[in-house]
Amino acid sequence: MTLASPDQSPDLLVTAAHATDWRHGVTYQLYLRSFADGNGDGVGDLAGAISRLDYVKSLGVDSVWVSPWYVSPMADGGYDVADFCDIDPLFGTLADADRFIEECHRRDLRVIVDVVVNHCSSAHPWFLNALAAAPGSPEREMFYFRDGRGPQGDEPPTDWVSVFGGPAWTRVNDVDGRPGQWYLHLFDSAQPDLNWHTRSVVDAFDEIFAFWFDRGVDGLRLDAVPAIGKELDFRDAGCDPREQFSPETAPPTPYWDAGEVHRVVRHWRQVADEYSPPKYLVGEINVATTTALARYVRPDELHSVFAMSLAKLPWSAPLFRERVADHLDHSPGSDSWFTWVSSSHDEVRSVTRLAREGALDGDARLGARRARAILLMLFALPGGACLYQGDELGLPQVTDIPRELLEDPIVARTGDPTRGRDGCRVALPWEMHGPSFGFSETTPRVRQPREWSRLSVEAQENDPTSFLQFTRLAIALRRHVLDDGPFEWLEWGDEVLAFEHGSLRCVVNFSSREVTLAERHRVIIASTECDGLVVAPNSAAWFGVGDADA
Repeated sequence: MTLASPDQSPDLLVTAAHATDWRHGVTYQLYLRSFADGNGDGVGDLAGAISRLDYVKSLGVDSVWVSPWYVSPMADGGYDVADFCDIDPLFGTLADADRFIEECHRRDLRVIVDVVVNHCSSAHPWFLNALAAAPGSPEREMFYFRDGRGPQGDEPPTDWVSVFGGPAWTRVNDVDGRPGQWYLHLFDSAQPDLNWHTRSVVDAFDEIFAFWFDRGVDGLRLDAVPAIGKELDFRDAGCDPREQFSPETAPPTPYWDAGEVHRVVRHWRQVADEYSPPKYLVGEINVATTTALARYVRPDELHSVFAMSLAKLPWSAPLFRERVADHLDHSPGSDSWFTWVSSSHDEVRSVTRLAREGALDGDARLGARRARAILLMLFALPGGACLYQGDELGLPQVTDIPRELLEDPIVARTGDPTRGRDGCRVALPWEMHGPSFGFSETTPRVRQPREWSRLSVEAQENDPTSFLQFTRLAIALRRHVLDDGPFEWLEWGDEVLAFEHGSLRCVVNFSSREVTLAERHRVIIASTECDGLVVAPNSAAWFGVGDADA
């Protein structure tokens, strides 16, 4: 940590230390519904999460990011919020949230809560008031209500399509029952978009941020930030109505990462900086280019953004090298940073994704082997890291959930079960036995696969070679050996990704054959057995720079 010069104020010293702590930290993503059930109803909740915080602490992580816990009809797993300042009874009460924050802090774990900024629930009082109000009213101006096209206004105002598939507009009936205006929803129709061009929305979220900051929350994970950026001319974007909108691959569009989104983000940073120490802001920024991503971590915007594109890559050295290099070439500097992730509640779990050949599921053991290697790579990169719950156990994606149990609105809107995200949100296995492997006193709605008994926390705690013990060791070693030294790529061929970061050398062997080093080195950690001279296929290792054995 860099010491402050004598002329720096104590506040500046605190701010610098605070930023450095976040920059080097590892965050654990806790998806409440499938983490741990404390009241026996088969759904994860705050009581269950509190009971497992010692486990979270044992991983060596620095902070916990909690999925939306707000009042919600659960049309999209809680990302359809009906009250941003209260806890859904499914999860507990505000008192439970306060206790969760307190218990995290008692264990030196910082708390990040998920705030959905682009939309609310169609059951939120804001939207219900808008439905009851007249066109052009202040209540409707909190959203994007527009007249339809065509002689009877029965065609959507634009050709925009939703991220979840289908049209991005839904028509409402007026108070007299006749068809009226259309409202915009870039996700599900139960999630109407908020109009960030209006002062009432900005002021409302200032109050929401302050509500949670004042309760002791240390930071916010801001959901789908580019979605709030819309041009107000509402022109067509040339969308194909048969496709989902994909912000990671779409050309520039008037309804994503446009308009005055960065003005709003700078305002959020001002709100966060009013606290001492400043509150932390990390964004989910799904955009098509790293240039666009890096704009969100300019000095007066977010502290960090998730490098989510790595969570979509197959097992390929050139692809990972290209994507990581692209991010590092756009590194925001000392004030902000990227947070590296390989999985999340929205993506296919790493073990399954990395084992796949084409469209088929591959060998789970091979996937787990590769997932360990990628974890080592992520933990060695400059910046922060985020670990999705269950990835420390090497859990695979559940791909055989019956259609009637799928809850993801993407499935309903596209008609394609394979596009849903339910398979990465199955309840965690804590114990080797029982109807829910210790997740609950009862069977969860989606049962875990039988083979998860051997992947349970209980099973892996007693196995020194397990994925869990490997993850703990990697996080502990990251804390001790990773520094702010220079980063340099090493050219070891198309099937090996190798780099030096400060005093650490990381080598990831993507090939199916052994890679032999020029000389034997001291091994810090390896994803499989490593003698310091040979890196096995589908594995990774950390070596000490300049630590060649005589």
